[in-house]
Amino acid sequence: MTKQPKILIIGALGQIGTELTTALSAKYGEANVFPSDIARENEQPNYIALNALQHDRIEQVVLDKGITQIYLLAAMLSANGEKDINAAWTLNVQSLMSVLQIARDHKLDKIFWPSSIAIFGPTSAKHNCRQHARAEPITVYGISKKAGEHFCNYYFENFGVDVRSLRFPGLISHTAPPGGGTTDYAVDIYHKAIRDGHFNCFLEEDCCLPMMYMPDAIRATLELMEAPKEKISIRTSYNIAGMSFAPCDIAAAIRDHIPGFTMQCAPDFRQAIAESWPASVDDTQAGADWGWEPAFNLENMTADMLQHIKEAHKAILV
Repeated sequence: MTKQPKILIIGALGQIGTELTTALSAKYGEANVFPSDIARENEQPNYIALNALQHDRIEQVVLDKGITQIYLLAAMLSANGEKDINAAWTLNVQSLMSVLQIARDHKLDKIFWPSSIAIFGPTSAKHNCRQHARAEPITVYGISKKAGEHFCNYYFENFGVDVRSLRFPGLISHTAPPGGGTTDYAVDIYHKAIRDGHFNCFLEEDCCLPMMYMPDAIRATLELMEAPKEKISIRTSYNIAGMSFAPCDIAAAIRDHIPGFTMQCAPDFRQAIAESWPASVDDTQAGADWGWEPAFNLENMTADMLQHIKEAHKAILV
C-alpha cells in the first residue's frame, strides 16, 4: 500500500489555496493535509498560522508534522505588487527560497510553486506565446516569478529538488474573492452582473488575455504533481492555457444569461500591465509531457460561475 503524502499548503486562504485545499483533502484525506496562512485562526481542519517569510517556523512545521510535500501559494499579485515593490519582491522570492532550501535539507518528495504569464513582457509573442519565448517582464510580480522559475530549475539541477510549476493565466473562481491581480476583473464582473446588472471595467473592452477556470487550474496542478518524474521535462514552469477572451467577450457571454447587463470601460494603470502580456499562450509541452487538456471554455464557465454565485447570494439572503 502506497504511503500517503503529508502536505503543507502555504497561502491556503488565497484564491488558489481555498479550492486546492479541498481537492487535496478529498484525494489524500484531511488528516494528511495542513493548510496554513498568515491569519491567526481559521476553521479548516489542521489549520496552522504561518508566515511564509519565517523560514525557521516553516522548517519546524515540516519536522513536527512529517511533511513530505509543500504547495507554496503565498504571493503578492501584479496590481498590488506595483503599489509596494519591496514587499512584493520579498514575499514572492524569499518565501520560495526558504521552501527550496527546506526541501533540499530535509529531502522532501515534491514542491509545487505557481508561476504566471506575467513573466512575459512587451517583447514576447502576442499570440500563441511559446514555452521558451523571450520573456522580459515589466512588473515586479513578473520579475519575481521569472527569478523564481530560474531558482526552481537551479534547485532541481544542483540538488535534485523535485519542484514543479505552472505558468497560470488569469484565474477565475466563484469561491474566493479577487486577490489584487490585473485579470481579477474577470471574477468581479460576474458578481457585479448579478448584484448590480452593471460593471465598471479597468481594462479596454478589447484587451484579450489568457484565462482559466479554477476547476481546470486545480486539476492541472494535481495532474502535474501526479505525473511520473521522468515525464517532467520543464523545470522552470510549464505554459498552460485554458481560454483567451477580452472584457467585451465575457460581457457578451453574461448577456446570454442576463440580457440587461451593461459594462463601461475606464482603463487605469492595469491596462499597461495587461498590454505587456500575451493574448494567448502555447501549452503544447504540457499536453505532450503529462496530457494536459482544458475542460472549460468561456460559455460553460460563465454558466457555471453565474449558477454558483446566484446560489451563494440566495444563501446570504435567507
